[in-house]
Amino acid sequence: MKKTPTQSSPSTRIERDTMGELAVPTTAYYGVQTARAIENFPISSLRFPRAMIRAMGMVKRAAATVNHSLGLLDKKSADAIKLAATEVVDGKLDAEFPVDIFQTGSGTSTNMNANEVISNRAIEMLGGEMGSKKPVHPNDHVNLGQSSNDVIPTAIHIAAGEMMQQQLIPALTRLQKSLARKAKEFDKVVKIGRTHLQDATPVRLGQEFGGYARQIELGIQRVRRAQEALSEVALGGTAVGTGLNCHPKFPAKVMAIVSKETGCTFKEAKNHFEAQSAQDSLVEASGELKTIAVSLMKIANDIRWLGSGPRCGLGEINLPETQPGSSIMPGKVNPVIAESVTMVCAQVIGNDVTVTVGGQAANFELIVMLPVMAYNVLQSIELLSTASNNFAVKCIDGIKANEERCRSLIEESLAMCTALAPEIGYEAAAKLAKDAYKSGKTVREMAKEQKVLSDKRLTELLDPWRMTMPGGPVGSAGG
Repeated sequence: MKKTPTQSSPSTRIERDTMGELAVPTTAYYGVQTARAIENFPISSLRFPRAMIRAMGMVKRAAATVNHSLGLLDKKSADAIKLAATEVVDGKLDAEFPVDIFQTGSGTSTNMNANEVISNRAIEMLGGEMGSKKPVHPNDHVNLGQSSNDVIPTAIHIAAGEMMQQQLIPALTRLQKSLARKAKEFDKVVKIGRTHLQDATPVRLGQEFGGYARQIELGIQRVRRAQEALSEVALGGTAVGTGLNCHPKFPAKVMAIVSKETGCTFKEAKNHFEAQSAQDSLVEASGELKTIAVSLMKIANDIRWLGSGPRCGLGEINLPETQPGSSIMPGKVNPVIAESVTMVCAQVIGNDVTVTVGGQAANFELIVMLPVMAYNVLQSIELLSTASNNFAVKCIDGIKANEERCRSLIEESLAMCTALAPEIGYEAAAKLAKDAYKSGKTVREMAKEQKVLSDKRLTELLDPWRMTMPGGPVGSAGG
């Protein structure tokens, strides 16, 4: 049966590629290969985030600059490509990137999307006809010296590294400073410690918050390790890692430009076969993000527990009241900011599973789950950034210590007997605790009643503050 030619209309233009003709919206800067991808992948509403589109534009802009300097691209075309790519970098053409995340595993559809958008915008700037591929061709000029197989992983690394530098590190730093200020503010507030969710020996509320601050400090170090892992990029390997059709000086020169523009360090991979056939570096970076999420989950959950109540829970801290907590229980206020953090953490941990599975999809010379790996890593960075900043501003900064509650719970704790063990022995101290529990008395009251030590010595040993200080009474090892 004879195939009917594709018809144009006032709202479409006809473009051709190696597979034939297809109608493209007249006003669209993207072209025929993007249009095919739109038809082929009607999977979800998920699209590459702004950071990835920006990184693609940066690669294409730097590539045009370098290709011209190497004598491979004429000045007129290079300048037009650079101007068009700058609009991609600046977010002016974001609507022209409609391809679904769930697409070809190399991200070829998105690379061609960028090539077509930049080509057509450059053609328009030069007074040509969009879709004609003249005088700026998407493959021959915009994609010169490149392949989807090295551009997409390179753009992922750039996007992730820059987001970490511009968003995540500042947000974690803000949270760490907030926690450190609370550690100092609460340093003189002595409270009961807990292990296994059971009463333990006293700690200072400031010590607990100091621990949280240190977790985030270590998280910042993990981000920097992730940036280092992402610093080697695949650009220059082209199709399979051999660098076919790429000038040998091209990748290093492009990465020097991108590094200067982002303020992050990116360099050509030492081995292009490793850089293109696998993404162990991205899996590693995602693992660091997951670890930060685990830290945040612990801190947020502790905050929820410490603020539980206000009368029938622990109630050792008072959380800022942000919104009514119930549609049926008047006056109830919930720890909603901390809860939002825990949900972010759950999402990031789940994202890491996807990235890990994606990292296993590395067959011979190419890894074929790059788009979904990119989406999940970039989402994790964004979520951790916004949640950390919000946690600091709307929760941590406003926390107050309930000092009276802290003092009262200490005296009730049976673990106070730990301080007596070095002088009266472990078994005698354990019996004292059991006797106190059965009688409903405190350890101090029972110790005085049984006259295990002088009142003066009991006062010294059962001083909660002393128990929180290095060199104070030491009980037996164990939880």
